[in-house]
Parts: sequence; C-alpha cells; structure tokens
Amino acid sequence: MKAIINAKIYDFENYIENGYILYDKKILETGKMEDYPGALFEINAKGNLVIPGLVVGHTHIYSTFARGLSVPFNPKNFKDILTQLWWKLDAKLDKEANYYSALVAGLEFLKNGVTTVIDHHASGLQIKGSLSTLKQAICEEIGLRGIFCFETSDRFNVKECVEENVEFAAHSNEMHAGIFGLHASLSLSEETLKVVSQHYEGPIHIHVAESPDDEKDSIEKYGMRVVKRLEKHSLLRENSILAHCVHVNEEEMALISQYKCYVAYNVTSNMNNAVGLPDYQKMKRYGINVIAGNDGLGFNFSRDLLNIFFSMKLAGNSPISFDFNDFIKIINNTYELAGKYLGVKLGKIKPGYAADLLIIPYDIPTPMNSSNIIGHFIFGVLDNFKPSHVIVNGKTLIDNFNVLLQTEIIYKEASKIAETVWKRL
Repeated sequence: MKAIINAKIYDFENYIENGYILYDKKILETGKMEDYPGALFEINAKGNLVIPGLVVGHTHIYSTFARGLSVPFNPKNFKDILTQLWWKLDAKLDKEANYYSALVAGLEFLKNGVTTVIDHHASGLQIKGSLSTLKQAICEEIGLRGIFCFETSDRFNVKECVEENVEFAAHSNEMHAGIFGLHASLSLSEETLKVVSQHYEGPIHIHVAESPDDEKDSIEKYGMRVVKRLEKHSLLRENSILAHCVHVNEEEMALISQYKCYVAYNVTSNMNNAVGLPDYQKMKRYGINVIAGNDGLGFNFSRDLLNIFFSMKLAGNSPISFDFNDFIKIINNTYELAGKYLGVKLGKIKPGYAADLLIIPYDIPTPMNSSNIIGHFIFGVLDNFKPSHVIVNGKTLIDNFNVLLQTEIIYKEASKIAETVWKRL
C-alpha cells in the first residue's frame, strides 16, 4: 500500500485542504492528515495540489512527426489543409513510424499530466496491426491508458480498416480499449458506411462538420447533412464520439442528443485552421455531452482546457456565457466516457477509482478553499501547469519531475525516423 501525504486534494467535486491518499492500482482511502493511518511507501506532496490525471478526448498521435515539417502549403479551404499536409503525412507512416510517433506522444502527454488518451489514428503503410503498435508504445512502454481506433476512409483499403477496428475492439482491459474509427463524411462513400454498419455494432469515433466543406459535400452528394447521413446508416450510437461539430445545425444537435453521442471540442485546432468555433450554448440546451480534445495539435493539454474556457465565452458573446460549472462538466464528461470504454472509474479521488494522479506544485498567492478552488485551478494552476509527479494505475511514471524512462534514446531514434518519413513525402 502506498500513500500521498500532506496534499491539497481536488477532484472537481471535493476539496481536502491537508489530506492523504492511500492507493495501489486503485484508490483505497482518502482523508485528513490528522486521521492518516500510515503506509509502507509515502510521497510527500508538501502542500501541493493533487488532482486526477487528465484525459484527452480526441487526439491524433500520427501528427507527432508533423512538427518542423516543411511542405508546399497554400490552402484555400479546409479540404486543402487535408490534402496538402495531413493526408500526405499519414499516407507515408509505417509500423516503425507509428511506434516512435506513439512513444514520443506518450512521453509528451505524460510530462503534461495526461494519463489517458482517446486516439484517432491513420497510417497508409500500416493498417492491419497499427492499433496494437500504438497500444504497445502508449500503454505497455510508456504506461498510459489508451483508447484507439483507425480512421476508416476511402483513401485506404476499407476492408483492412474495418478488420483492424473490429479485431482490436474485441479485446480490452483497464489499460486499453478500441472503438470504430471513421475519418469524416467527405471521405466515406455510401458503400463504405453500409459495410461499417453491417460489421460493427458499437460506438464510433468520427470527425463531423469540422468545416463547412464536410456539410457541403454531404448535401451535394447525398442530399442530407452529415449527422442525418450517419443516422441513415444507423451509425449514431450511444457513447460515440463526434469530433468538432462546429457547423452542425439544430436539427443535427437534436439527433446527437437523441442518440446519446458525445461531441469532442478541439477549439485550439479549430482556431488554428480558422474553421470557426462550436456553439456550446445551443448544445447545452439540447443536453449534448461535450468532452475535451486537442485534435493532435501538440501535447500541452492545459492550454487546450484554457482555450475551451476562454473561446466559449467569446463564441457566446458574453463573459458569463460559459462558467465554472460548464468547464467542470466538460472535464467530468471526458473522464466518464473514457472510463466507460476502459471499464474503470476515472476522474475522482475516492475509493474504487483508478489511481491516476498528478502532484502539481502551486504557489498560492491568495486564499484557497473549497469555494474558490476551481478559480485557482483555471487562472493559476493551468496557467503554469507542470506536474512534479505522475502516477498511472498506481505506478509512478514521473518522480519529482524525473521521467522514469530512457527519453534521450527515444527522442534521438524518433528524429531519425521522422527524417525518413519526410523523405517519402
């Protein structure tokens, strides 16, 4: 049995000013320090903040080798961004590139306090076996939890995409799971959607209306909007992830709510691609559950959480259009959905929940208590977010800022492989 002691404990619901946590793979007990029973192994938090490890609700590990990449790039619309950059890159990723992309992504996420990732993968030179490659790197080598899928698209061998998704999703545990990945309506034919619907019955993970191009393509080719098209093929399934949904209309929102799908916000990416921002207020009125993602744009997830908080105020045209409760709801939704896929309780520091924990140094310049901790978290902790300790499944992966892995070797080899990938473009 292990313990974290002398901690300020916060799980977006409860706050303990000076407490302890007993844990192994799961949390066994929490309480105030005056009631601490002792443990064989202790980490002294020294009055720092302890929170649950963060969960990224939509990312692209394959984007890792895009950093520093230089290709001809002059997009006139969102489809050009895909064809001029992302589809060039993912088409040239093989098993080795997938593995080292995932190792680097895992390390970078780890250093930023992310303990679970929901990934949306693509790699043209390795379809079959690609999700196991990601699992090996992210879950087995780095030690994070991961939910993986392959983004089925008519750009690839559809049969292999379907087989990879179905076979990987058939085997899961508390560290890894699979769902069915689809790229976006604009890259999926009617025949492909029929095949997917026939061969898989669970939740899907798909980009929806990230830009107007997706809706325009669907209306012109199929006479209906994207979400209606997914409903037509019986693919709007409970606990599915519809990423972005920037340009869905209210009829589509009603369908998303009706079928109990989740919408993954990726506002940093949306701003970078200049595609607009989702309408949180309308989605809230329709009772849609929103989760937080980053769309593969870097690994500093605290930045993405802050950008959600600020951009939704801007999109709502009011500083009170998106409040602390809205922010907490999105964070808790992300924990909840990842936990459903993995069959483990995430996101709370209470008995029975996974021992995925962060210790975050925080110099407190003003009084902090249970009534204002969320304000400190958003405007103070996230503004300078660097965990000193990261614990996943009860195992310490970062100890006093030291990553307990051979990072130098991994980064050096990854750089060589990235150069090889770039030469293929």
